[in-house]
Amino acid sequence: MDDIKSVWSSMKAGEKKRAAMCAEDVDMPATIITGLRPGKTVLLTAGIHGCEYCSIQAAIELADELRPEEVSGTLLIIHIANSSGFKERLPEVVAEDGKNLNRVFPGKADGSKSERIAWHITGLQKSSDFYIDMHGGDLHESMHPFVFIPGVAEDPVTQAAREAAQALSVDMRVRSRATTGAYNSAAILGVPSMLIERGGNGQISRTEVDAYKRDVRSVLAHLSVLPADRLIPPAQRPQQRELDSAVYLEADTEGCWHPCVAPGQPVLQGQSLGEVRTSFGEPCRQYAAERDGRVLYMTVSLAVEKGTPLVAYG
Repeated sequence: MDDIKSVWSSMKAGEKKRAAMCAEDVDMPATIITGLRPGKTVLLTAGIHGCEYCSIQAAIELADELRPEEVSGTLLIIHIANSSGFKERLPEVVAEDGKNLNRVFPGKADGSKSERIAWHITGLQKSSDFYIDMHGGDLHESMHPFVFIPGVAEDPVTQAAREAAQALSVDMRVRSRATTGAYNSAAILGVPSMLIERGGNGQISRTEVDAYKRDVRSVLAHLSVLPADRLIPPAQRPQQRELDSAVYLEADTEGCWHPCVAPGQPVLQGQSLGEVRTSFGEPCRQYAAERDGRVLYMTVSLAVEKGTPLVAYG
């Protein structure tokens, strides 16, 4: 299949084409839709983490369902950014170098595999007016739906992302201070961006996939890329709470993780979040909330190593 950039540059209004390769061994299946009317160019990526299945399935279905005649502008949908991690069912990392793709942006043209994937995506971001990165809970993670917006960009970029995020049917919005994630990197370049989180546990939920697609369509309607009737009515959207920071609790020992909270659950300062036990079942480390908040996502696997993210809340 032809290179994404060459296909994109040759397309005319009202066309829809598939592409795959950016260069050599960087394999990213994609669909490009050029609308009948002028408008924004929006880049969507899924599968930066290869086992976040709801986001990948939602991207695949959106690419199949969206039609040029309903689009204003251009949509570039990358179905699976991390193809090797997807094929080998590896949580978080790219198979060839063991790196977390979402930690190496903007990438390097002559770097390792994950750095080269990031470099190619960064090139596509530079040609876009808005960037949506589709994520969700990994094989070992359970999650409450929410959205990240960039907090390290120029104020107009963050504000554009904030306004677009309010078109989603999620009730929590986190303003991130990170710089290396795909959406953070795009925002630093001046491209408004967001990271949507929905689904998890290595499952494809029909309910979550449909909700994901409805949310993405709503953002695209907010951006005037899709018709206004795709925008989720305000009465059907929960009021979003924006967090300027969150607590990302990590294990400081290995063992067996036994959480006692659930995604979306409110927690109070001092409340138990769970404990790590030895392989003989003996408690070895208790974890309590540092402050009041609400659980965003959490590890649900029994086995944890030192440094494993356990619970994120804010």
